[in-house]
Amino acid sequence: MKQLRTAAGFGALLVLAACGSHTDAPQLTKSGLDPQKFKAEFRGDSTALYTLKNADGVEACITNFGGRLVSMMVPDKDGNFQDVVLGFDSVQAYFPENNLSDFGASIGRYANRIDHGKFRLDSTEYQLPLNNGIHSLHGGGELGTLGWQYRVYQADQKNDSTLVLTLQSADGDNGYPGNLTATVTYTLLSDNTLDITYSATTDKPTIINMTNHSYFNLNGNPETPVTDNEILVNASFITPIDSTYMTDGSMMAVENTPFDFKKARKVGENIKDFSNEQIKNGNGYDHNFVLDTKCDISRIAAELYSPVTGIVLDVYTDEPGIQVYSGNFLDGTVTGKKDITYNQHAGICLETQHYPDSPNKPEWPSVRLDPGKTYTSHCIYQFSVRK
Repeated sequence: MKQLRTAAGFGALLVLAACGSHTDAPQLTKSGLDPQKFKAEFRGDSTALYTLKNADGVEACITNFGGRLVSMMVPDKDGNFQDVVLGFDSVQAYFPENNLSDFGASIGRYANRIDHGKFRLDSTEYQLPLNNGIHSLHGGGELGTLGWQYRVYQADQKNDSTLVLTLQSADGDNGYPGNLTATVTYTLLSDNTLDITYSATTDKPTIINMTNHSYFNLNGNPETPVTDNEILVNASFITPIDSTYMTDGSMMAVENTPFDFKKARKVGENIKDFSNEQIKNGNGYDHNFVLDTKCDISRIAAELYSPVTGIVLDVYTDEPGIQVYSGNFLDGTVTGKKDITYNQHAGICLETQHYPDSPNKPEWPSVRLDPGKTYTSHCIYQFSVRK
């Protein structure tokens, strides 16, 4: 009898162990992310992963670290769900000590480049950190004076479809004037649209230009470059750049150039045409397109389409420009989700924004924000399928 009781006890332990293993199994998101891997501390602030979903099974995963879109699961033409944005499997991989990257980030205070990091407001000249050669890029420095893509936002998930992220930026933050409160609101709509709205207020005249820096690959597999994706951009002009990626204030017509995407064609069709000075300067596409939409959000700004999956991404905005960046500097040194190496052109960014270096170009739409006013910007990423 003693031997039987021992066997029974051992069996009970096995059952308990099996139950414990089941309970402890990670509850993964639809995209395969483990939310536990996004729970961490960064410079005293807590990070987490937030999941938005709709009735069609579409899912957007966002971390409050940098306000980053980590994954976006949408159906393809066969009804299979694909993750169409690049990113990492853990929040630590986004930390600047590990990867200086902008994957999926909410960018501020100023998206894109400012010439030599200098601008003037009224009678005062301001100097920003130079973190992109001789220029300031995306509002911040490196490890010491981090840009917003490396800050922890305060998160408030209203419901299954809406996440509000808030960031306080102090007067003098990275050289910018004014105590500023900024919000980024992600809303996943029933029509498979990811709606992103930005707002900000300040107590002192300042500049602001926010955007989202997601890398999209509608093939659903970043091992297949986006060069086979087809792109349309509703723009007749770009703001050309020099060899340091800086605009000179002019506008260049896209007609009869590799930048003419008024009719959809493959991203990679002319991407290696280095006989074109602008392609050479950008090492591909890394240019602001001057939208013909005239800030009318009801008019399409850009469209991306994958013939492989049939997934379509339509972009709408009330901004005057869109930066098209074709992942030219992804070089295989970064490993992303599911241990996939991000090689050149693994993703493409469609960043709705004001033009680069606008603070130094008074003839361009203003990026000034004064006390008592509210900055707003609206970007719509609408997903569908073409069969």
